[in-house]
Amino acid sequence: MSLSMLNTHTQVVLSKKSATSGLQAKKKASVSGRCQPIVKAVQTDELVFPDFTPMSKASPEGTPKVSPLIMPSRPRRNRKNATLRAGFSETHLSPANFILPVFVHDGEDDIPIGAMPGVNRLGWQTGLLRDVAEARARGVNSLVVFPKTPDHLKTPTAEEAFNPDGLAQRTFRLLKKKFPDLYIYTDVALDPYNSDGHDGIVRDDGVIMNDETVHYLCKQAVSQAEAGADCVSPSDMMDGRVGAIRAALDSAGFPDVSIMSYTAKYASAFYGPFREALSSAPVEGSAGRVIPPNKKTYQQDPANYRESLREARLDEAEGADIMMVKPAGAYLDVIRLLRDNTTLPISAYQVSGEYAMLKAAAERGMLNEEDAVMESLLSIKRAGADLILTYYAKEAAQWLQ
Repeated sequence: MSLSMLNTHTQVVLSKKSATSGLQAKKKASVSGRCQPIVKAVQTDELVFPDFTPMSKASPEGTPKVSPLIMPSRPRRNRKNATLRAGFSETHLSPANFILPVFVHDGEDDIPIGAMPGVNRLGWQTGLLRDVAEARARGVNSLVVFPKTPDHLKTPTAEEAFNPDGLAQRTFRLLKKKFPDLYIYTDVALDPYNSDGHDGIVRDDGVIMNDETVHYLCKQAVSQAEAGADCVSPSDMMDGRVGAIRAALDSAGFPDVSIMSYTAKYASAFYGPFREALSSAPVEGSAGRVIPPNKKTYQQDPANYRESLREARLDEAEGADIMMVKPAGAYLDVIRLLRDNTTLPISAYQVSGEYAMLKAAAERGMLNEEDAVMESLLSIKRAGADLILTYYAKEAAQWLQ
């Protein structure tokens, strides 16, 4: 390289360095008094990229002075304001997700249920129609009916369950007359009609008879369909009842009536308030008859997880349209298990004991009722439930608005 060319190259290099130094000086001046570089500027031939400490924000006295953590991914950036949180929210509740459980009796007045503040046995021609109208106005158009059978109509074999003029059947016909597009779920089980307080017929030695009970459950389901039910819901936990009920409905001319099976119904301590509402708890045995004090020979053991998958596979094969987990809150893992192993819709029952706990804590000022209820319902939905049976259906629908 000639001397003149070398001089020219040197001048160009010096000009680049001078320009770089000028740019660096300008950038330093622009942030003077706001922040200081924490490392020496990294230079290139054309640009300077200084690292700066964040702009100082007011913080409480005693806050430690630290260098920023070096981490490319900060998840909190996606939670920093309400707009982003709403945009990234993965789980959403709607009134269409709720099924309202209602208790009815053969009278006119509302009868408060002591263990469930705010919930009543409703007159089937009075309070029920009022509550259904209120629920529909808030977007809840599904309910499940539980009748309080008078004691004098209860028998060990529970034939009142399929009485065409029984309280449940009269209620379904009235609801369909008043609200033709209302979606009615039923309860298929013998305990509201059984003088022994069990979901099935009790043999004298204390055994809950499976196949004989299923025969009566089929008659009950058909009678409910004849009265206008849209979906029958066997909660009894007898083996084989879903397939038998499906066959009975089809044979009776009701192929479009659905089945929501209580697939994973656990022998839970959270059912107490419900049994008070219907007076359906097991009774004590008498001379010559053994009455089991609990329902553990047919409802699932709370310790078991895999057993629910076995029940789910059977119910799906037998023709269930929806599969339920009951209770919901203590069995979120089971809801997720069913969600991940079937394409059928999943429902979950936030049962009476869950309602009573939330209500009691809220009444004592221990919880914000709205926040706690909505969080519990959201967690059930997040676990995989498409439908949620909840005594808070009307309130939750209102809060969503």
